[in-house]
Amino acid sequence: MDSARNVASGEAVGSVSCPAEGTARPHLSLGRILEMNLGFLGLQFSFGLQQGNMGPIYSYLGANEAQLPLLWLAGPMTGLLVQPLIGALSDRTDGRWGRRTPYFLVGAVLCALGLMAMPLSSSLLMATSLLWLLDAGNNITMEPYRAYVSDRLAPAQRQVGFLAQSAFTGLAQMLAFLTPSLLVALGMNRDWVDAHGIPYTVRVVFMVGAALSLVTIVWSVRRVPELPLTPAERARIAAAPRGLGAALAEIVDAIATMPAAMRKLGLMSLFQWSGMWGYWLYVTYAIGRGVYHTADPHSSAFHSAVLTNGEIAAFYNGVAFVAAFAMVPLVRRIGPGPLHALCLLAGGLGMLALPHVTDKAWLFVPAVGVGLAWGSIMGNPYAILSSSIPPERTGVYMGIFNMMIVIPMVLFALVTSELDLGFLHLGLGLYERALGGDPGRMLSACGASLVLAALSVLWVREGRPSSSPAL
Repeated sequence: MDSARNVASGEAVGSVSCPAEGTARPHLSLGRILEMNLGFLGLQFSFGLQQGNMGPIYSYLGANEAQLPLLWLAGPMTGLLVQPLIGALSDRTDGRWGRRTPYFLVGAVLCALGLMAMPLSSSLLMATSLLWLLDAGNNITMEPYRAYVSDRLAPAQRQVGFLAQSAFTGLAQMLAFLTPSLLVALGMNRDWVDAHGIPYTVRVVFMVGAALSLVTIVWSVRRVPELPLTPAERARIAAAPRGLGAALAEIVDAIATMPAAMRKLGLMSLFQWSGMWGYWLYVTYAIGRGVYHTADPHSSAFHSAVLTNGEIAAFYNGVAFVAAFAMVPLVRRIGPGPLHALCLLAGGLGMLALPHVTDKAWLFVPAVGVGLAWGSIMGNPYAILSSSIPPERTGVYMGIFNMMIVIPMVLFALVTSELDLGFLHLGLGLYERALGGDPGRMLSACGASLVLAALSVLWVREGRPSSSPAL
């Protein structure tokens, strides 16, 4: 019966049977929209593992706190290099596997390999190299997945599609952060570490992430495959210049002709992602000092701080998961822009409060604000963007928009961090010079950055509802 209803409504189950690009896209049920975004569960589980564990892994292997942003540069740099290029290439791809699907699958395989090898790292060089591999896989998958929503859904359903991705982001990262604590609750010793100081709980959860990254993406593309291209679309792709040079030229031209709404979102992204990046890097260390009174990464107290951060992060990702669905009616009333500003303000206030908390139980209160901000970040900006860019350039513009995510992270690393390679000295080192090496002060700065992002997004009037909003 379910399959019959799907066929009658124009939905595809396991085969491409939908109307082509350039005609009216079929209206998908909420169940199908969730299935098409299930791959985000595996993708974001991987990102959650990075957020919760890469800083401690680097510390276990001998890095100091001031070096962390530069050691984490693999994520921003691969995003900066890979996403716009993959976006341009996927816009021009026409093959038996579809436009975006080949990139989903290649990225998922690379991600799985990186996840399996990361907890086996024996040195900072090995861990950093594997993070480049892992982030390359994540970024190859991420950008086409954003474009997939615009390709597959009618404009009236795209907000639901992007908020579904936001919901899966919250659920996946909640599971990624919480699993180590669950393993400890089931009997694993939190202080059971390998020869390099990496806990075995990390090894188990990374293996789970490797399996999820493959299984969920394969499920999505098989259950809700891409729409076939019309002859006109195929002719346009065939006539477009091919190769790396053509893709780079496409990126340059797309930046030069960028829509006004997208340019305005750049300022918001600067503050938004600087704040989130700094929070992810230093929240474990702030909890370690404020609640557990330790700065020693090899102590049992620090292991407790890592697990506590996982529990807090699981909670705020749970908040993001619920908030993503609650935002659907709200965004129709006030628009994605004003709603996003309110959520960013809540996140900023939460980050400002967190360094002053000295009891574990009270950490969950500011985490509510962080969860509201995170739930909005993964959906509302993309809703504003998708309605302002030409559909035939969705891939390249989604890639360029992700450059607006990674450039603030690169700038953050170069300003706050410091790394002496002997032949090369990187970074201004403001984490130690201006903030006294205090992670609590860093979180306060991140909170202020989110407040500025909230003010900036109000400038993007394209995110406000029209006088007659579509229901």
